[in-house]
Amino acid sequence: MSATVLVVEDEPSIQELIATSIQHAGHRVLRADSAEEAEQLVSETLPDLVLLDWMLPGIGGIQYARRLRGAERTKRLPIIMLTARGEEHDKLAGLEAGADDYLTKPFSPRELQARIKAVLRRRTPQMTEDCVEVEGLRVDPVSHRVHGNGQAIDLGPTEFRLLHFFMTHAERVHSRAQLLDQVWGDHVFVEERTVDVHIRRLRASLELTLHDRLIQTVRGSGYRFSPQPE
Repeated sequence: MSATVLVVEDEPSIQELIATSIQHAGHRVLRADSAEEAEQLVSETLPDLVLLDWMLPGIGGIQYARRLRGAERTKRLPIIMLTARGEEHDKLAGLEAGADDYLTKPFSPRELQARIKAVLRRRTPQMTEDCVEVEGLRVDPVSHRVHGNGQAIDLGPTEFRLLHFFMTHAERVHSRAQLLDQVWGDHVFVEERTVDVHIRRLRASLELTLHDRLIQTVRGSGYRFSPQPE
């Protein structure tokens, strides 16, 4: 699935090369020349992943990575550090600052795309194109098709995103606010009870194949997707 990737790189030619590679892979690109500019972009639109250069004017990449990890809104935001520093202690410094991966320049577009895919799979599995199947319920994020025990299930776009998120985060309890951020998107302001309406619609669509039981209400906390009995 398409992801929004923020590229924080102050060298124009490298920034352009990275952005072009990411766009060819089907992702949307946001660009920043500095950490300060990146902060402004993140305050407006939360990306799915940050490619962060180590050496930046003003606030350095390591410092900015720590800022992202220290803020509630961005503490789970995937980060890949980009740098010409290849020494082991430099890599450790980047990882200890909160980076999920570390890519040493120069690197090939294929390697960059592979690293992005790997980090998204680990940190935000709902952003990958992998099919997900649980107890006969199968979701294909590429074709946007859902099948229950081989039978096609028709879902609206919001219910599809909701189900895909649940299935890629099984056994975790999510509050309504968390679901709004993850499924509807950051900076989308709708009532939390909107989640309940779409949960009811999703359950109704899954009733025919008896998969509605997988979406469980956790009283006082939110919702959970689980094949285990409530």
